Amino acid sequence: MLYNTGVTVIFPEYSPVDFFRCINLNENKPRRCELCWRLRLINTAVFAREKGFDLFSTTLLVSPYQDQGLLKEIGEDVAAAEGTEFHYEDFRPGFKKAHDSAKQEGIYCQGYCGCIYSEIDRYKSKRRN
Repeated sequence: MLYNTGVTVIFPEYSPVDFFRCINLNENKPRRCELCWRLRLINTAVFAREKGFDLFSTTLLVSPYQDQGLLKEIGEDVAAAEGTEFHYEDFRPGFKKAHDSAKQEGIYCQGYCGCIYSEIDRYKSKRRN
């Protein structure tokens, strides 16, 4: 079920080449995450500014697995550099309910952030267990 919240969700173009160049020789956590978040938030902030949006944010703020303090810091740094505003809100309290609802509705819930290194880590962890 989708609700009309008046929020526009946009996914700026993803460039794997930019991602790999950005994290080159920094494939391990937490450094790769910090570099990736900065890259993605810069792209989002630029898009928001160019399209006249008042602010930008990220769906990573719902994840209990991400460093919320670092996300907030990067978002605010990027916003200042790009002349826009970063909306930070700790959405983690709603994670379990949203995740359970999605599973109940048969919606796929990805078990990793989306980068290939995270997926590799996930499979390594499964093999250890």
